[in-house]
Amino acid sequence: MRIGLLGTGPWARAAYAPALAGHPGVEFAGVWGRRPAAAGALAEQHGVAAYEDVDALLADVDAVAVALPPSVQAEMAVRAAQAGRHLLLDKPLAVSVPEGRAVVAAAERAGVASVVFFTARFQKEPDAWIDEQAAVAGWFTARAQWLGAVFTSDSPFAASPWRREKGALWDVGPHALSVLLPVLGDVRQVVAAAHGPADTVHLVLDHATGASSTLTLSLTAPPAAAGADVELRGEAGVALMPGSSEGAVPALTRAVDALLAAARTSRPHACDAAFGLRVTEILAMAQSRLTDGRN
Repeated sequence: MRIGLLGTGPWARAAYAPALAGHPGVEFAGVWGRRPAAAGALAEQHGVAAYEDVDALLADVDAVAVALPPSVQAEMAVRAAQAGRHLLLDKPLAVSVPEGRAVVAAAERAGVASVVFFTARFQKEPDAWIDEQAAVAGWFTARAQWLGAVFTSDSPFAASPWRREKGALWDVGPHALSVLLPVLGDVRQVVAAAHGPADTVHLVLDHATGASSTLTLSLTAPPAAAGADVELRGEAGVALMPGSSEGAVPALTRAVDALLAAARTSRPHACDAAFGLRVTEILAMAQSRLTDGRN
């Protein structure tokens, strides 16, 4: 499979380009970006072509990996699907429900495979733990904390305009939901949502299994307090999500594997665009709750 990369930012440079370049099952065909000079530099680093015209890249590939801000990602994903290209997307799928629905509709009409890269779902230890807990009945409640220090450290993502506008709810909220939904079931209702310090938000969710969960999400945690943890409590006792022994590139390599399998078999992956849309819908419900509370 020939795959092209859309995007040239820190995440594209640190994760997507190395994962594509090092994957034995794909041919990294080229890079397109909104900044041609950055696309040229990243392409040169990996010995691939730089494209000034995104449609020219789409004409040369079988699939695209998208490392762009979510509103731009949604538009480009629709364009790529309409060209018949498989989709490796990042979270969040979109920052509005209509944009997310447009991606899903375009992928379904074109019959292309899609995978959304929720990091924990493609890391060995967390993913195995999620599968194990999903097979256990009787979970009563869960607590998830995703605390980043993006805005309190020298993170390369601190300059991201969409993160500054949307905050932790939309940046790390998808990670928490990607872990909780397969275990506790769909979210029936966002029961409560409240603001904490800076961009921090607290959510209470009611799940289809009857369990509840509480989420604390932040990109402004003190660096010493940053980290992610998930705790489940129920009839089986207490279960804590393990950390990962690997970084983003091996996880993204598995996401590429998942896209290859979905394209080959025509069987949707659990983290396809439809799942990404459901995450967007839940985040939009939470955003509405937060806005109502502020008023």
